[in-house]
This record gives sequence, C-alpha cells and structure tokens, in this order.
Amino acid sequence: MTMARGVRWWLALISWVAGQQIFAGELPRPAALEPAVRFWIQVYTAVDSRQGYLHDERHPEVIYETLRFSPSASPSEQQRQVEEARAAVRRALLALAEGKRQGLDERQRRVLAAWGKRADTATLRAAADRVRFQRGLADRFREGYVRSWQWRPHIRRVLARHRLPEELEVLPHVESSFNPRAYSRAAAAGMWQFMPGTARHFMRVDELVDERLDPWVSSEAAARLLERNYRVLGTWPLAITAYNYGAGGMARAVEAVGSKDIAAIVERYQGPNFGFASRNFYACFLAALEVDRKAEHFFGPLPRSQPPELQEVRLEHYVPIQSLAARLGVSLDELREHNPALREPIWRGDKYVPRGYRLRVPQGRGVLEEALASLGSGERFDRQKPDRLHRVRPGESLSVIAARHGTTVETLMALNGLRSHLIRAGDTLRLPQGRRTASPAPAVKSPARAGEYVVAAGDSLWSIARRFDLRPKALAALNGIDPQNPLIRPGQRLRLGPAAGPREYRVQPGDSLWSIARRFAVSEEDLVRWNGLADPHRLRAGQVLRLAAR
Repeated sequence: MTMARGVRWWLALISWVAGQQIFAGELPRPAALEPAVRFWIQVYTAVDSRQGYLHDERHPEVIYETLRFSPSASPSEQQRQVEEARAAVRRALLALAEGKRQGLDERQRRVLAAWGKRADTATLRAAADRVRFQRGLADRFREGYVRSWQWRPHIRRVLARHRLPEELEVLPHVESSFNPRAYSRAAAAGMWQFMPGTARHFMRVDELVDERLDPWVSSEAAARLLERNYRVLGTWPLAITAYNYGAGGMARAVEAVGSKDIAAIVERYQGPNFGFASRNFYACFLAALEVDRKAEHFFGPLPRSQPPELQEVRLEHYVPIQSLAARLGVSLDELREHNPALREPIWRGDKYVPRGYRLRVPQGRGVLEEALASLGSGERFDRQKPDRLHRVRPGESLSVIAARHGTTVETLMALNGLRSHLIRAGDTLRLPQGRRTASPAPAVKSPARAGEYVVAAGDSLWSIARRFDLRPKALAALNGIDPQNPLIRPGQRLRLGPAAGPREYRVQPGDSLWSIARRFAVSEEDLVRWNGLADPHRLRAGQVLRLAAR
C-alpha cells in the first residue's frame, strides 16, 4: 500500500467512524422536559380514547380533571361535555386569580392543588386562557404496538442502512399509532403522516399512486427525511421536532433563541405555528419510546403481529389490475392489502397499474416474472389509459357532475384528489372510465335482503346514512369502510344494522373493546354485559365474544 493510498484509507475510516457516531448519537432526555414526558406517558397508558385530561397548554403536567365519556355519546355530545368542563375550569381559575381562598368548591380546590406552590395570581390568570383537552390514547397505543411488528423488521433494516438510531422506529406511535391508512385533517397520510408536498420529495404521490400509504416505501422516505433534518440541524431533538415543524422552522427557532437546546426552545420560542403539537413533539417521542420499550410493564403480555412474507416484481408495462390478479392467482383483496399505495381509479379499472410499479404478492405464488410474461397483448400496454375530462361550468356542483356522468361524488373526489366539495367554474375534473351517458347505472337484479341497502349511482355514505336515520360513522363501521375515505360503488350491499340472531367474533391480535364495538356498531357497555367481562381492557387473541344478547 502506497503512502497516498494509506492516507486515503485512514481518512475514509475516520469519516465512516465519525458518521457512525454522528447518526447513532444519543437521544437526550432533558430534565426540563421531564414533566411533559411524564404527562404523555399517562396519556399513552392511563386513559383510553373514552377519557381525557383537562390540563394547562404550556404546562401539560398541570391536570385539572379527568373527563369520561359514555360509550353511547356521539362526537358532538362529547365535545359539548368538554366545552362545559373547560368553561367551568376557566371560571375557577379566574375566581382564584382574584384572590379567593376561602369557601372554595370542589373544582376550585382541585384547580388550586394542580398548580401547587406555583399558584400565584399572575399564573392563574394567564392559565385561564390555556385550558386544553387531551383525549387518552392507551387503547390506540396498545393496538399500535401489536400492529407495529408487521413492519418493525423492515423499519430497523432501513434505519440501520441509513445509520440512524434504532429508537426512531417508535415515531409512528406519535404520528398514527402505526396505522398505515391514517389521514389527518391537515391532509397528512399514512403511518409516517407525510404531508403531500414533503412526501413528493421522497416518493410518488399523485392521483394513481400514493406511496405515503405504503408502510415499506414510506419508512424509507421517513428515514431519508430524518437524516436530512439531522444534517441541517445537528442534534436529534431538533431533527425529530423538525419532523413536525420543518427543518427551516427549527433553524429559525435556533436563531431566535440563540441555542440548540431543545428545552430552551420549547420554553422560550414564540414563532409562528410553533403550537402545542410542535412544542410537545420531542416529549411525545420520548414518552412513546419509554412506553414502547416497557410495553408489557404498562399493558401486560401483548401479542405481536407477524411480518407478511412477500415477494416483489417490477412491472415493465401498464397492466389492468384484474389481469394481474388472474395471472398471479391472487384475489383483488390480497393485492389491495399488500399494495396500499394504488388508488381507487386502478382498483375500479379506470386506470392501469403504472409501468415501473413494484407489485407485492404473498410468497409461494410461483415465479412472478413467468406469470407476468404470460400476459397477453391485450393485457399489457405501452401507455396509460387516457383521461376522460370535464370542464366545470358556472353553477355546477360535484353532485350535478356525478349524476350527469353516472358516478358518485366520492369517486370524483378520489379521482381528482379533492379534500372538499369546493370546485370552481373552469376547473378540469377527471372522470371515471366506461360511463359516457347521464343515465344512472342499471339496477342490480338481485334485491336487497332485509336490513340491507344496494348502493345506486349517485349515492354517498352520507346520503344513505341520512336516508335511514343513521350516523355516517356508524354505517361505515358496520360495513368495514374507512370513515376518512368512505368510498362506495353502485351495486355494493351495505348492512343497515346488526344481523338478526346471536353473533360471535374471535378477538384478533391488536383488538381492543373499543375497536370491536366500533366495528360492529355496538356499545362497549353491551359487550361487557353480554360477555360478563371482569376486565374489559384485557382481551386475549382467540377469545370469542358474543356480539348480541343471548
């Protein structure tokens, strides 16, 4: 080895070691954040989604009271209960801020005790405008932990390949409870909750493919984003907080505070949009890390979902999804389960699966390349199906356009990536393939059975629920439909209520009483009564539950 080559080798080794030390650096737990971390541990372990805390927004560990909701309470009824309790706590704070210390009622004593020695007049007056409600997450954390093991081995391989701390694998607990189909009101999607704009830097997001919903692809994207955040900001607390607030936002926070200390930034930074979620993001992460690593301590023995055994093949042509299912010997449901990035136009047959897409199918289905080679000339194409388009005219609404073209509002929204019904004259909308007239779809020949409804063209989940005096979320739960993406199709049969007679359900790994009750549109109280459950929070996989009274 020459001297020059030897120097280069040592420099390369030093650089590699430095990289290992940098990216595998510690994740500090500052003492100043400890009260917030303990608060989030309580949220993740002590209260479920039928309960929650009224607390102070800037000092979340100051908990005024715990609210509990009836299993039958609707979202609006729950919100009314929260607002009434919030107003009562605010009145108590204002009375205490005026110096009242004698003749206190129970709520006033509780509020005063929550602040302890910090209960001076200025603190109490300021706190009156910071009363916040946090719903419990214990049931969802437990379900997410069980569910997460389907993807943990893959996530760990991705993090190791990027030389990132393995602890980052728990971040989806904070973002989505490891739900790959999660959507937020702000349009974030998937297990890692990517916003569309950020996601497009790392993966494909368009009207046909949304890789945010693919746990395998989005995990790689999350690792790349976290690595980029770290390179920009230099510490893991800042890089993790930037996952929520953005690297540019955190750089401005560092400059404004004059420090990279996350505790100082949380305490002093007052930048735009640095609200409760961003301020608490690192504390949430640390709490999720502790709960995840001590899951059995908090929840008792928990099962672990098994990773699916899959194989991949890259498509060299545009192919109808129905042809792929037939040639590969799998059902459409199986393909949909393992290829969640493909969007509705492909599953409806309006578009082909794109060329270059990496299709996943279960192991043991033969040689995929040979199966694809057997596709006929009428099953593989060099171009995508062309769009059918409609230019919006003045006065037209989505419902009018859907009825004219024999489709549904939900279909138009999915095909065009719309998050609301707002359209403007001059907008161009994509239309589903195959329907060219304003006639409604032909009626399904087989009649609906009692307690069922057959979806007609132009129907939406909301319109059907209103027609039968049901809540849309209950109708969605009864039929296994995602309430955040309630797509239905003409001819589909919807159940309008529980089937007659006794029914049973075998508990699956990750189930909770809350999730089972929601799935079958019954109350948790009824499930407890019908099954004589002594501890409804300790279900076991394989346990059989009655879903109706004897």
